[in-house]
Amino acid sequence: MGSTSNGNEDKVLETVMVGRYVEMESEGEEKTIKSKLSGLLWHGGSAYDAWFSCASNQVAQVLLTLPYSFSQLGMLSGILFQLFYGLLGSWTAYLISILYVEYRTRKGREKVDFRNHVIQWFEVLDGLLGKHWRNVGLAFNCTFLLFGSVIQLIACASNIYYINDKLDKRTWTYIFGACCATTVFIPSFHNYRIWSFLGLLMTTYTSWYLTIASLLHGQVEGVKHSGPTKLVLYFTGATNILYTFGGHAVTVEIMHAMWKPQKFKAIYLLATLYVLTLTLPSAASVYWAFGDTLLNHSNAFSLLPRTPFRDAAVVLMLIHQFITFGFACTPLYFVWEKLIGLHDCRSMCKRAAARLPVVIPIWFLAIVFPFFGPINSAVGSLLVSFTVYIIPSLAYMFTFRSAEARENAVERPPRFAGGWVGAYLLNMFVVGWVLVVGFGLGGWASMTNFVHQINSFGLFAKCYQCPPPAAAAALPLPNLSTPTPFLGGAAYNATNPVVAISPSPAPSSFHLRHHHHYGSP
Repeated sequence: MGSTSNGNEDKVLETVMVGRYVEMESEGEEKTIKSKLSGLLWHGGSAYDAWFSCASNQVAQVLLTLPYSFSQLGMLSGILFQLFYGLLGSWTAYLISILYVEYRTRKGREKVDFRNHVIQWFEVLDGLLGKHWRNVGLAFNCTFLLFGSVIQLIACASNIYYINDKLDKRTWTYIFGACCATTVFIPSFHNYRIWSFLGLLMTTYTSWYLTIASLLHGQVEGVKHSGPTKLVLYFTGATNILYTFGGHAVTVEIMHAMWKPQKFKAIYLLATLYVLTLTLPSAASVYWAFGDTLLNHSNAFSLLPRTPFRDAAVVLMLIHQFITFGFACTPLYFVWEKLIGLHDCRSMCKRAAARLPVVIPIWFLAIVFPFFGPINSAVGSLLVSFTVYIIPSLAYMFTFRSAEARENAVERPPRFAGGWVGAYLLNMFVVGWVLVVGFGLGGWASMTNFVHQINSFGLFAKCYQCPPPAAAAALPLPNLSTPTPFLGGAAYNATNPVVAISPSPAPSSFHLRHHHHYGSP
């Protein structure tokens, strides 16, 4: 990737990057008080920290819904869409990083000091393109991150139910909402070093558990792989994958936490390549084992028999979803702090107290729309499509539309993209594809499916996709020594109704309307 910046501009860029965000203490205090252990675990700003943050943030609860998407898309389309959207997401993340560096360089020439201030995407748009772009970027980014946090909360309740079903999922949502509210005490992305590292380890374990457990389980009796069968299911699955690789809405905040943000350019691509080693084997293996059964089970955990390994995966995913909740919510905390004038406050207690109102609407929405799986596709088509694909592509083209802007650009487009002409053509393709396929067809499909969930289960569903108690009671108890073929050898377990239910087919849509809080879509 070539650069037109001369030596002086490089010095300006290096200088402005040094004035990064200082959270709670002065620089002198940091050097004298902060222990080496604190520096190792808490204060991260290297390229490695950024890689862990990107990879950990990108591969969260979607691991559990991708097999569901494969059942909607079919094996081949599922694999191809993952590769395609992985590359598309890496490209637009690169564009965001270039625009951030361009913004910082221009502000550096104006002697603007960003100490005690976290730059966010809407501010980059404001500085480069004006207030109208800022307002659009702010609206989409905040709404996406709001629902991204909602999804993590829903996922927590969905997962914990598979190891403790004594409480319904709505009650678990209340509990985990309170737990996730503790993220108000994490100052910025600069402080996610150990959490990002642990989060990626946790999802790596879960991914390979899903892969190995599915292969050892083998295919269920009479397994069918009939997808794709309907357009509405096909594009619903595609938009869930669009959502999967659209986790770079927090790119600017991650870059700002780096000591040298100009090194970010290829980090998201490298993170995506690792993520693909987790998402492709796990989704393909679970779909191979269970086939069309996944159409009625959006959470992959629900089909695997309960074992200590599955319980460990559930617990690790719960911890990781807490971390990812913080990733999605921290930018919202920053926006709120700036709105009420507390962003530069050095008291963590004051800032934490001020941040709490941000969690309340997230908590409420997670209780209203507990549709784990379908909500991912809806958010992907309506919000992710614009937030991290269309707006960054258009912003790049408008920022460098003049010959003077292109001549003075801090970073030229990479050679493999074909220079400026190639970059513009690629951006126009991204805008056209995502607008038509992601937002248009994907929006139609995902909202059709989402409305179906509301009609089937109702708002404020008490226990989304839980087995109907009446149906479970009506079924004859299986022989305790005989495995149920539907679950591929899982013996009856009275403490785990998800495993206990027999191979009877899922309730029809007619019955679902008479059991709004239970059943499968």
